Amino acid sequence: MRGRRRFRTALAAATAALLCGGVLSGCTAGDPEAAAPSARPTVRPTPSPTPLWDVSPASVAAVGDSVTRAFDACSVLTDCPEVSWATGTDTAVNSLALRLLGPEKVATRSWNLARTGARMAELPEQMAGAAAEKPELVTVMMGANDACRATPDLMTPVAGFRASFETALARLRAGAPKAQVYVASVPDLKHLWSTGRVSPMGLQVWKLGICGAMLADAEDLGPAAERRRAAVRDRVVAYNEVLEEVCAKDARCRYDGGAVFGFRFDGGQLSPWDWFHPSKDGQARLAELAYRRITKE
Repeated sequence: MRGRRRFRTALAAATAALLCGGVLSGCTAGDPEAAAPSARPTVRPTPSPTPLWDVSPASVAAVGDSVTRAFDACSVLTDCPEVSWATGTDTAVNSLALRLLGPEKVATRSWNLARTGARMAELPEQMAGAAAEKPELVTVMMGANDACRATPDLMTPVAGFRASFETALARLRAGAPKAQVYVASVPDLKHLWSTGRVSPMGLQVWKLGICGAMLADAEDLGPAAERRRAAVRDRVVAYNEVLEEVCAKDARCRYDGGAVFGFRFDGGQLSPWDWFHPSKDGQARLAELAYRRITKE
């Protein structure tokens, strides 16, 4: 009898081993933990992050200086905001606001807060005003007047320029934390000198004192005059480096990559009254540069 029981026990064990190994899954050899099915984590697809930059903002506030006010673009010594590259309504210019918002919304969904003659120290105040409108996009074009002083020694120091720009962005973020910012580079003032100095009208107007650090004695090609112009250009380059570096620290800020600095305005794109500020055609070119950068995916 004991022999038969041993035989049946051995036969049952062999059968169980055969079934577990060859047919059934999940069988155990007396290990209770092994009896549980293996735990496999559920893999869920990671949702794509929402991009911080919206290529079609629905409102625009513009801050800056005389270029954004389109000074001398329509008549002498006068602002002409209707042809502003940023918020103008003139279809011949096709401003940034017209391109983004359409003509029916420009009047109610765009604001031009720039001031002719403004320097970077004023930008924090302008930015606070822009933040109050809660715009989806703020355009910045500021810095030419910081270099365009009567003499190079009066130009805004780079450290002060940086501090004012950082403060301006902080003011905007305090009131409009999700507003996007487009920052245009400061134009190449030496290129404007080289273009306008061949115009008898330009030479006469510049004698009235426009941007003396660069444009004074425009026909003088001597070493001292060349060093003076080079110093102004170097300061503009330094300003642009500040704009790029500070903007890069803000996830919702885009610098133009030096597009305005590198643009070669010709005589037809400069005001016929001062050969310095952009004409209507020049304003249109600025609008195109901005639109291209802002709508880039």
